[in-house]
Amino acid sequence: MTTTIIDEKYRPQFHFTPPANWMNDPNGMVYFEGEYHLFYQYHPNGTTWGPMHWGHAISQDLVHWEHMPIALKPDHNGFIFSGSVVVDWKDSSGFFDGSPGLVAIFTHADQYPNSDRPRQRQSLAYSSDKGRSWTMYENNPVLANEAHTDFRDPKVFWHEQKQHWVMVLAAGDRAQFYVSVDLKSWTFTSEFGMAEGSHEGVWECPDLIELPIEGSDSQSKWVLIVSIGDHPDYPEGSRTQYFIGEFDGMTFTNDNDADSVLWLDYGRDNYAGVTWSDVQRPDGARLFIGWMSNWKYSNLTPTQAWRSAMTLPRELRLRRTSSGIRVVQQPVPEFQVLREQVQSKQWSGVTIRPGENLLAGLKGDRYELICEFEAGLADEIGFHLRTSDTEKTVVGYQTAERKLFVSRSDSGESGFHRQFACTHDALLEPLEGRIRLHIFVDHSSIEIFANDGEVVITDQIFPDPSSVGLELYTRGGEATIHRLDFHPLQSIYAYASMPR
Repeated sequence: MTTTIIDEKYRPQFHFTPPANWMNDPNGMVYFEGEYHLFYQYHPNGTTWGPMHWGHAISQDLVHWEHMPIALKPDHNGFIFSGSVVVDWKDSSGFFDGSPGLVAIFTHADQYPNSDRPRQRQSLAYSSDKGRSWTMYENNPVLANEAHTDFRDPKVFWHEQKQHWVMVLAAGDRAQFYVSVDLKSWTFTSEFGMAEGSHEGVWECPDLIELPIEGSDSQSKWVLIVSIGDHPDYPEGSRTQYFIGEFDGMTFTNDNDADSVLWLDYGRDNYAGVTWSDVQRPDGARLFIGWMSNWKYSNLTPTQAWRSAMTLPRELRLRRTSSGIRVVQQPVPEFQVLREQVQSKQWSGVTIRPGENLLAGLKGDRYELICEFEAGLADEIGFHLRTSDTEKTVVGYQTAERKLFVSRSDSGESGFHRQFACTHDALLEPLEGRIRLHIFVDHSSIEIFANDGEVVITDQIFPDPSSVGLELYTRGGEATIHRLDFHPLQSIYAYASMPR
């Protein structure tokens, strides 16, 4: 009997996963001629991290993906680590005989000759057929720096005002900036971060984007996104921070104090995320996706044929909050096409009391919840998700502490790592007395967008497939539900046979 993707235990049903084997960082996301490209770190011969290639998939809607052949394979310069892809619209590289084409800028990883020391250098590949085939640049690598063992993950973009390409890449405990007019020759301009932000792990996968500020006329700021690797002394493991400031095409300046740390996600499983090149939403928002895992246990998660998924694609914007200007994230609206409208349920103006469950009788293993509530007299209000007699994942709000929390202590399989079964939280102030939650539940994950994306929590869970119960609970008093929508979601594989 053939096992299909739709039947595999824990296989996400509306998140991107590789057909088989290991996946980690998203790479080279670019939009070109009506297609979204997603490349990713890929080991085609095993389900744990190994010799890195670039896997590849293409989508027209960010929801359904067509898997393509491996794009980049190791060669005499080394393995293929993370990087980016740009559209070379004016053929500044000279690769395309005056037409536009795709250029990948990535890290080649090997070792220094006659040494055990890792060596990481930046290289190019190019495609003139919309990413279907790739040619390695004959003069690779194009950038090296022996001063830094960790010297990787180039993110490149065109700076219109300066009329040059900008590269930001991770160099040990900081980000470095380089510029070029042809993508081949690079000049160092500045570095940032040696004494700023969090240094609880090596810096990785930087991105630099300009984002509009909501509600303002043409006001924007630059955002530097930096992932930091797992450190054994910190239970959070690998996670992602960001800085808000100014960029003049050469140098990034932080608007906040050097010791200020802004987290992109308060869960355990959103790492190495970067944005799509050459696409913006109508309001200037940028499209972002992350690797939904954590280096603390990524090689150990209990899947069989494949390992790891991506987060939902998200729109990034800036918003003025009581704490200052902050990045907000919201799921792309394209996923609304998966809603099973006939089975959807809606409630409004409902008072809930301790011991009652408004959602009694509902079941599901993939769905979307939209809830707006006033905590009222309740000490705590929230949801028990993917429940059974022995399992539940808790998403709750503690009124006095003003904290949103997730507990996956009883969420399902967790013995693969002692720090997986945990509880974590984030400060969440009510907006005009109300809390808004937008929750996505898949076969092995939950993603929470609170108060229109001001706080985001992304977590893997591994419940038994039979754990399909759902509960809305309150403790300590009554609460008011102003709106609650429940949308079962179709599988993106529902109409495809996709044997493995």
